[in-house]
Amino acid sequence: MNHGLKIQDVRKRFSATHVLKGIDIEIEPGQFLILVGPSGCGKSTLLNTIAGLEQVTSGKIFIGEREVTQLSPKDRDIAMVFQSYALYPNMSIRKNISFGLEIRRVAKSEQQAIVDRVAKMLQIEHLLDRKPAQLSGGQRQRVAMGRALARDPAVFLFDEPLSNLDAKLRVEMRTEIKELHQRTGTTIVYVTHDQIEAMTLADRIAVMREGEVQQFGSPQEVYDNPGNLFVAGFMGSPSMNFIPATVVRSDNGVGLELTNPAGSFVLPVPERAEELSGWLDRKLLLGIRPEQITQASGEQAGSGHAFPCKVEIIEPTGPDTLVFIKLNDTKVVCRVHPGAGARPGETMELAFDGSKAVFFDPESERRVA
Repeated sequence: MNHGLKIQDVRKRFSATHVLKGIDIEIEPGQFLILVGPSGCGKSTLLNTIAGLEQVTSGKIFIGEREVTQLSPKDRDIAMVFQSYALYPNMSIRKNISFGLEIRRVAKSEQQAIVDRVAKMLQIEHLLDRKPAQLSGGQRQRVAMGRALARDPAVFLFDEPLSNLDAKLRVEMRTEIKELHQRTGTTIVYVTHDQIEAMTLADRIAVMREGEVQQFGSPQEVYDNPGNLFVAGFMGSPSMNFIPATVVRSDNGVGLELTNPAGSFVLPVPERAEELSGWLDRKLLLGIRPEQITQASGEQAGSGHAFPCKVEIIEPTGPDTLVFIKLNDTKVVCRVHPGAGARPGETMELAFDGSKAVFFDPESERRVA
């Protein structure tokens, strides 16, 4: 049976240091929750409180209907996969996977069947008689996952499981974890500081900063509608551009004054006329993602949304090219088609999609529109 997870006003103090400041998160059975944020934001501490490796100072944790706040790790029906794999070096892979089953006195024949099933699922059948030292990093991580799978727990907990792997292997293992989740349907809580991992794997993301959840929602929600400046800047790679700009009246409502070495222009944002009406003649931060500034097509050229901009730097990435420009003395990155990139020093016609832009109060850093 599948179990959801509920974290209710969880707080954690280490002497005078307040590490978790009232965390409230609830996920449905079978959902994939990612805790993401910079180092020191409290995400691993939160995972450890779910595991029972850390006691909460106050608050409650439920797995399914059962409150587990005071239970020891072994009684919580969880399985944890660490960054360090934590395999027994002197045991074969088969023994590493079945060790927990032995401790729980599962019958030998059943142990054998579970190990075979898990090994097949992770495609490590050919490694069962080897020792951990004979395996690559990716294979060891699979074994660590196999050991967790053998438990068939209510909740899987992953603590930065891919951070020791090289970039190519990380992408492959990410896909495997996603497939694994689709096959097993078990609830997963996964800690990472890598926001690409968060976007690709999660059903739900909790973006954390300094012991607080800044925003909780689906990956697309958090990406398209960030609640504040921190979330907007943290999610997405390259991250969102933040341009200080004055709100002015324009032909069809309101717009933003932007200046570039190639000239000045007003970017119209008619969709936000109502929300920004109180900001007329005041400065705010325009948040616009790189993919929302791209090469202008023929019909966009005279549309009032495309403007000539001087190119400062270009960075080809293969599928697209990043073009760096300056707007209001701020470095701005744009994503263009590889064939469309101008050379540094040249002027390029760029189209701005203001409909997806977001706006922040520079003082409070809160989203205003």
